[in-house]
Amino acid sequence: MPLEVIYVARHGFRSNWLVDHSTGTYTATLRSPTGGAADPELTAHGVDQARELGERLLKAEPPIERVYSSLYYRCLQTVEPFVRKAIVADKRLSIRGETGLGEWYGAANFEHPVPANHETLRPLFPGLLDEEYRPLVVPTRMGEGVDELHDRVASTMDELIAQCDREGVRAVLLCSHAATIIALGRVLTGNMPESIDAEDFRAFTCGLSVYSRRTSSAGTVSGAGECDGDGTATSPRASTAHNTDRHKDLAWRGGRGVGGGWVCELNSDCSHLSLGEERGWRFSGDESFLDTTSGQSMLDAGELGVVVEGRAKSSGSTEAASSRGKL
Repeated sequence: MPLEVIYVARHGFRSNWLVDHSTGTYTATLRSPTGGAADPELTAHGVDQARELGERLLKAEPPIERVYSSLYYRCLQTVEPFVRKAIVADKRLSIRGETGLGEWYGAANFEHPVPANHETLRPLFPGLLDEEYRPLVVPTRMGEGVDELHDRVASTMDELIAQCDREGVRAVLLCSHAATIIALGRVLTGNMPESIDAEDFRAFTCGLSVYSRRTSSAGTVSGAGECDGDGTATSPRASTAHNTDRHKDLAWRGGRGVGGGWVCELNSDCSHLSLGEERGWRFSGDESFLDTTSGQSMLDAGELGVVVEGRAKSSGSTEAASSRGKL
């Protein structure tokens, strides 16, 4: 059975960090459990959001059969409540750590941070990580322009969808970061706006987006791998290398989308969260560290992109449903 539904969640509310452009040094007020300055844990409020999201995901239909997550601590912490409860309910789930779903850092002349390795994460999330899994895409440490980010996400999703098709997974959960989630919506649907900072796909903390696969006129799933003689789905791509030459071959823009194309059924819906939409985000041009004044420090959620204020849950059902709708 090919992949039919992709659930996408952004991590919960977390603390910030600073980066000095002249040295490439990242600092944070609160120490991360992994020791990484750009790898903060969730705030107490973020932990509450993760629990609420977990309850929503347990009721997902079709049910989630696989979980892929950025390896940053805040993302693993966000999906942990759901995965642990799913395990108790006899659902054999683990977390596949996928660096292709990782944070976006603007292009720079220094190396950006990377998430912690399994050796560090294993005792922090005992029994949750898929130790056999190897990431499909590894981003460059020198950062990416906006176009490079979108093509990195397209490459990741192309491989991930093909992998799920081969393994007969019907529904999958992804947990990632704001910029990556916006890019993900664009590469799945194939809808790339003329202005990079258009507010099309939304990314509130612990918001939930849902994408369903397009079907052909014959009623079959578009873009699904063909089946070989033993009924196993195959894919035209088997390589897991992050090869930039391959990005041009995907041709996901112009409404095509990767994996045959997808329809956005929910756009960062927050109806499951007690306080509704919070700390949304959108792009602000092609962000780059290369053009920034030397010696200047920058807050991660401030100058890099624009924070979008959400609508409070208490403002009524009309506003609470504002994040719904197909794109």
